[in-house]
Amino acid sequence: MSDILKKIEREALSLSHQERAFLADRLLSSLGGNGLNDIDIEWINEVERRYNEYKDGKRKGISAEKIYAEVNRILK
Repeated sequence: MSDILKKIEREALSLSHQERAFLADRLLSSLGGNGLNDIDIEWINEVERRYNEYKDGKRKGISAEKIYAEVNRILK
């Protein structure tokens, strides 16, 4: 591994979780392709299924306030 790559890796690993996730997404996107793999497609299907359940009244919504509180609890 070149010195510059080692430096980039060291600096990237010092970033926050969110910053590393953003960087990883940017790097993967730069590789080309349609960007969707089998896992992405399955998540899209799951989101659509849950949304349809919500529209049909089979699933209750969750307030943004509750969601943000849970995210903050997990990230701490």
